[in-house]
Amino acid sequence: MVSSTNFFSGSLFEITSNINNYFHLKEQNEILADENSRLRNSLSTLKISEEIAPIIVDSTIGGFVYKGARVIKNSYSKTNNQLTINKGANDTIEVDMGVITSKGLVGIVNRVSANYGRIQSILNTNSQINAALKKSNHFGFLSWNGKNPNVVQLTEIPKLAPLQVGDTIITGGNSSIFPRGILVGRVENFSVSSEDTFIVDVKLFNDMTKLSHVYLIKNPNLIEIKNLEEANDNAE
Repeated sequence: MVSSTNFFSGSLFEITSNINNYFHLKEQNEILADENSRLRNSLSTLKISEEIAPIIVDSTIGGFVYKGARVIKNSYSKTNNQLTINKGANDTIEVDMGVITSKGLVGIVNRVSANYGRIQSILNTNSQINAALKKSNHFGFLSWNGKNPNVVQLTEIPKLAPLQVGDTIITGGNSSIFPRGILVGRVENFSVSSEDTFIVDVKLFNDMTKLSHVYLIKNPNLIEIKNLEEANDNAE
């Protein structure tokens, strides 16, 4: 016969163990995310090294740095959706860092405090990000019409582009925020706009309704690039 005291003690131990396991798993997930970001950094460096091995060129072709973070708040049913992450200025997070997951594009950092960062989601009607048709490199701009959280719109794709349903869309690389080749999604359908260019519905690879960990992308040369572009604009 099992005494009530032993039963209570055993149950309490099981509950305590489950709680400890939960927090341990949470910690392990964050460690895994950090490891993945370090791996991405290594792969990014390796890819650039392979591309430029025969010659010496400016390393700003690559040089993007990745850092892991955890999503603590995420909206996807509004017109201007935002995410909040658990890292901020104290973790070297800055405005205009790109944000992705292992599956694809998420958005861009638009505000930071000491310990937290806010991200303008791609599910935001103010968002506009350079993206391209992977197979041909014809590029346009990603935006969102505020309707389906699984589908964004790619506009200004020229009609001469060899576009087909199922084609892969990636970041175009004509940006100082994202490197070329980050996955976005697949072409779901398309039509011709009044400007005689394609409007493309892109089914996202990411499920934006259940994000937990993200990677932030830093371009160490971003400020220099911005200053140069602003100087050119002022000269014109």
